[in-house]
Amino acid sequence: MRRNILHAGAANLKYEIREIVGAGNEIRGLGQEMTWENIGDPVAKGEAPPEWIRDIVAGLLDIPSSWAYCETQGVPHVREFLAREVNRRNGVRVTPDDIVFFNGLGDAIATVYGFLGREARVLGPSPAYSTHSSAEAAHSGYNHVTYDLDPYNGWLPDLDDIRNKVKYNDSIAGILLLSPDNPTGAVYPREVLEEIAAIAREHDIFILADEIYANIVYDGRGRLHMSEWIGDVPGIAMRGISKEYPWPGARCGWLEVLNKGRDRTFGRYVDSLIAAKRLEVSSTTLPQMSIPLVMGDPRYPGHLARRENMFAERAEEIAEAFAGCEHVIVNKPCGAFYYTVMFKPGLLRDDQVLHIENPQIAATVERMVAGVAPDKRFVYYLMGATGIVVVPLTGFQCAHHGFRGTLLEANDAKRAWILETLRDSIETYVSSGSNVPTAVGSSVGR
Repeated sequence: MRRNILHAGAANLKYEIREIVGAGNEIRGLGQEMTWENIGDPVAKGEAPPEWIRDIVAGLLDIPSSWAYCETQGVPHVREFLAREVNRRNGVRVTPDDIVFFNGLGDAIATVYGFLGREARVLGPSPAYSTHSSAEAAHSGYNHVTYDLDPYNGWLPDLDDIRNKVKYNDSIAGILLLSPDNPTGAVYPREVLEEIAAIAREHDIFILADEIYANIVYDGRGRLHMSEWIGDVPGIAMRGISKEYPWPGARCGWLEVLNKGRDRTFGRYVDSLIAAKRLEVSSTTLPQMSIPLVMGDPRYPGHLARRENMFAERAEEIAEAFAGCEHVIVNKPCGAFYYTVMFKPGLLRDDQVLHIENPQIAATVERMVAGVAPDKRFVYYLMGATGIVVVPLTGFQCAHHGFRGTLLEANDAKRAWILETLRDSIETYVSSGSNVPTAVGSSVGR
């Protein structure tokens, strides 16, 4: 074309969680039965929302307004309900005008980063959830800027790394955090969160907190929302119903804007997000209307507690499955429904393999692994040999090698098979090749 129509950040639009599906489908087409452990969809893995929640949603179909547009920021009485929920926490207070609905957090994330000034950067965690890291990089046209999560300290943020990067890079306008975290399952204690708030306060920047898993915490410390620890720092919390009901197909998420009036520039930025939403008219109405009815139902706290107990038991299964596996570091997840397996440094090489019975699949995997990262090589061999699909850790903007799995498989026997197969495959893969490698470091967090 006579002009370059490609966005400067187009090359940064990468989402390994979904991209790995293409390789999996190719292998499936050659006869391998696949077990999809790559994506956080509880419903797809066999968890049905409770009947009473389904009944509420079904009943909304009979209300004519559920078929209509709603106000740009969302249904008024729903925003009033959510503002009351925030204010019950006795932290930062909000009004309904501080609640802004989007068609899922993917939509919200694209808008939040897309309307930042081009030179304004958001410092995010590594490992990074791909939607955030790709959107931030794409908006700027440069690689995502990150701070380290420490696998030797429960995947908690390296506060010195945050402090130094904010201090010496004045393009950083915000700090992103996810607690509970995807992909590690870490939950940050109050003192860590308050220290991040102190850094933001000192350097006059805002905080963006992805709280989509805020009500899935099973580490004993309990739930902790942004409004309870941010103090007077401007911030945006991201919430949704996809992981809680669960109803991922609803594509219903919202922003809770905190301390908008504390900074004029931050306030104008938030106004630009609302103006951008106005161009779309509104977000989907019916899922919003379900929120006060579901979250305000006396059965909802029990629903959340039951799911937290369920994932706590599965987290114990993770710890037991990898206990004594000398090749990896696995921290027991404390929230959300993911876990990360990290290979110890120096273990992975390009001559390691898993035996694949089907010669067509074996040849396909050999083609796929040419030139890929060492952990992605393992993931491809795992798919070819066992059909289990996990996501390589390097796909999360991370220098460590490993993979992310989920706690979502609803079939107990199949979940046990997945964990046993993963451990056996790690042992076999690491021990293959011309020489058995020597690991550096030791297992922690189990």
